Amino acid sequence: MTRRILIISPHFPPANAADMQRVRMVLPFLSNNGWAATVMAVSPASVAVPKDEWLVDGLPTDVAVHRVTGMGLKWSRVPGLGTLGFRALRALAKLGDQLLASQPFDLVYFSTTVFEVHLLGPRWLKKFGVPFVLDYQDPWVNDYYRQHPNVLPPGGRFKYAVVSAMHRWMEPRVLRHCLGFTSVSPAYPQQLDARYPWLRSLPRLAQPFPGAQRDFDRVKKLSSSNQFFKTDDGNIHWVYIGVVIDGMYPALRSLFSAIQTSMPSAEKARLRMHFIGTSYAPSGQAALKVMPLAAEFGLSAQVQEQTERIPYVDTLHCLLSAHALLAVGSDDPGYTASKIYPYLLARKPLLAVYHELSSVTSLIAEVGGAVCIPIVMPVNQDALAAAISLRWLSANQYMATLPLDETALEPYTDHGSAKTLCQFFDECLLRSTDTNH
Repeated sequence: MTRRILIISPHFPPANAADMQRVRMVLPFLSNNGWAATVMAVSPASVAVPKDEWLVDGLPTDVAVHRVTGMGLKWSRVPGLGTLGFRALRALAKLGDQLLASQPFDLVYFSTTVFEVHLLGPRWLKKFGVPFVLDYQDPWVNDYYRQHPNVLPPGGRFKYAVVSAMHRWMEPRVLRHCLGFTSVSPAYPQQLDARYPWLRSLPRLAQPFPGAQRDFDRVKKLSSSNQFFKTDDGNIHWVYIGVVIDGMYPALRSLFSAIQTSMPSAEKARLRMHFIGTSYAPSGQAALKVMPLAAEFGLSAQVQEQTERIPYVDTLHCLLSAHALLAVGSDDPGYTASKIYPYLLARKPLLAVYHELSSVTSLIAEVGGAVCIPIVMPVNQDALAAAISLRWLSANQYMATLPLDETALEPYTDHGSAKTLCQFFDECLLRSTDTNH
């Protein structure tokens, strides 16, 4: 029996936002596992993220994607009420009402960091009797900036305080009616259980974003190539792609310290570290995050930073072109970078520096493919730098691609992840039926 699922993903291709990647990657494999999907998204014109048409080409043609037009981007300047969730909430509610009234759905799945749209879950449950599952790709209520008052939150303290207060009001009111939830990190369910003890009996699945070998296969067939650096210039090119947050500074400082003190001068002179897409801020408005740190360690000539995000296809080109890859984590144990699977599938020398309790650390211990150096709390930057020097630089691991256990990696691929996710949906519905009886 095929079940029907309505997936809410406001950011959806061609929007190049991290929170649409789970849906994009598993979508081609849901029908093979007994679930027919319909997607609701927001029109690209209403979304303030870069566009990448290459992402659209890989979508399954048999999945209907319905889009709404939200309020204009000028409203995004209003603290709290200017988020995409509120700008598109009314339009999504109207379209969802129409779809749920006209077609039989078994489940609604919210897979997004646009948390405000989660308010539609209880609405549709009450109105149409269709249960819903949430996907925690980030914490909806985030205590990180309360625990680290010296770190400036994104958007500034005032805007963040307004949004945070609204989220603290909304989250328990939605979770009371939720059938289950997925998360990219096992730390998020633990945080939720601590905040809402009554939630502990709810089904949950900790499942990071998957990796997609088919993405690399598609890129290799393109006539285009990496446009950001030349690999035949005699230099050694290391690549990090993704946002840089303040919580990554301990790892970055330790890395730069290790390079400055332990890398042979001749090789250091040839080293070029490319940090690309380091900010979510619009083009021209982003402050450099990595260059000031590089200057502290006399590595300005070795570091190149571009704050603007790049299309996903260009990301894959860069990964395939690099001599080595850098996966830098945060001092937050719940931080799980979605980039780790593309990094592993690129099959390059890879350095991963993550919190000792991060799921990335345990993942690499399981599948291999990288030199993984844990961030032990409280952070001792000298000790962390010494570990990087010993295991990455002195051992010349930046020249060696480590074996990757593809059998162990299988559950984390797009098709393996889709199978696990559909089994979780089945479990949620079965539990719901048993409870109702």
